Amino acid sequence: MKIGNFIIGNETEWVQINEGMRRQILGYDKEMMLVKIEFKTGGIGYAHQHIHRQCTYVVSGIFEFQIGEETKTVKQGDGLYMEPNVLHGVKCLEEGVLIDTFSPVREDFLQ
Repeated sequence: MKIGNFIIGNETEWVQINEGMRRQILGYDKEMMLVKIEFKTGGIGYAHQHIHRQCTYVVSGIFEFQIGEETKTVKQGDGLYMEPNVLHGVKCLEEGVLIDTFSPVREDFLQ
């Protein structure tokens, strides 16, 4: 299971997650995955947990993240790390883009 070596953004499908956000898969194999997520102001990534390690980079915008018991506001240039099985969620305070990496691959995103 893997995608090709070059993933061209304007040729890659977007998946609408909800009214306030959509995602684009930009690379994966069975060990890892790179995902771009665009948020509208007010968009919510509802609190959830999964078995994957996750790192997130804030490309643009302002976001309020909850990771476990901690909540912080992050902006362009900030990064986050989520341990496996830790409850986390996000609310977009100002329209923006996140880059998520997951290990292993989020197979549920490929269905």
